[in-house]
Order: sequence, then structure tokens, then C-alpha cells
Amino acid sequence: MTRGNLIYVIGPSGCGKDSIMLYARKHCPGNEAAFAHRYITRPADAGGENHVALLPDEYRARLDLGLFALAWDSHGNRYGVGVEIDAWMEAGLNVVVNGSRAYLPEAARRYPDLVPVLVTVDLDILRQRLILRGRETPDEIEGRLQRAGDYAVSHPALHVIDNSAELSAAGRALLDLARKRPPRMRRAV
Repeated sequence: MTRGNLIYVIGPSGCGKDSIMLYARKHCPGNEAAFAHRYITRPADAGGENHVALLPDEYRARLDLGLFALAWDSHGNRYGVGVEIDAWMEAGLNVVVNGSRAYLPEAARRYPDLVPVLVTVDLDILRQRLILRGRETPDEIEGRLQRAGDYAVSHPALHVIDNSAELSAAGRALLDLARKRPPRMRRAV
């Protein structure tokens, strides 16, 4: 059996990563790809993605026990992706995760064959989305917009999905990547 790929979705806060991933998840049979939940030290009712909420001491215990395949800090929270993704990829599933642009180099070091997917959006559209979701102050929104424009992402296998238009177009682009089978490895003779 061929090991699945890690599809690492990144982009500025508010670009629509969660919406695109939900679209792809709804249209992808469970035997084609797995969509991992993140473990976050943020309340479950905080809005945004469907995540597993952990208290800081729960997060630290899981980190210390080696239960995260990927783990980083961002925006005052701690994020983790569970080691279950390794079993899913070993079973041949592609695994889609919501990652972090800043953590991409470490994720690529841990998973050399990962498929990074950068979700982009027009900055005016991003501003409106951040205002509508209501999680940040106006100053925080301007800070996020500044980081979105200043943050360069580089990786030789980078895929870019523009989410400035219809969600379905961006969702189908991610769905195509989630369904793409990794090349079969040849056995040594």
C-alpha cells in the first residue's frame, strides 16, 4: 500500500481555509482522504473551525507525552495536530490539516513529502471577512492585514488556491489535491 500525503493548508487568518476545507470534506468520501481536527487552547465556542478545545495544562500534558505530530504557538493560543495522522497516512489516506505559515519549515522537515497549499484572497475581501467574523478589534484586523501582505511563503511543491471568488472553485481545487494519489513507490529488487 502507498503511504498517503500530508496536505498542509495555510494562509492568513480570515482567508477562508476552514470554509474551503469544509467544502472539500463534505465532497470527499472517507476512504479517499482524512481531515484532521486541530487541538487548540481556545474555547470550543470561540467560532471558526471545528477543533478540539484543550485547557493549557491538557495541551502541555499531550505535548509532553508526544501525542502531537505537529505543534506550534500562534495568536496567543497553542495548536497541535495529533499523531493519529501518521496512522492515517500509513493506511494510504491523504491527510488534510490546517497548518501555520510560520511553522511550514518545521512541518516540511518532519514530513519531507508534504503538499503545502497556500490559500490567498484579495486584501479588501479579507478585511471584510475579518470584520464580519467579529473576533478581532479594528487594530487587530489591521495587524492581520499587514501580516497577510508581508508574509512570504516559499516551498518547491507549493500549490496556491485563490479564494477571492466563489467558495466552490477554491473548494474543488483543494478537493482535487485531497483525492490525488501519491505516486507508487517501487520496491527494491
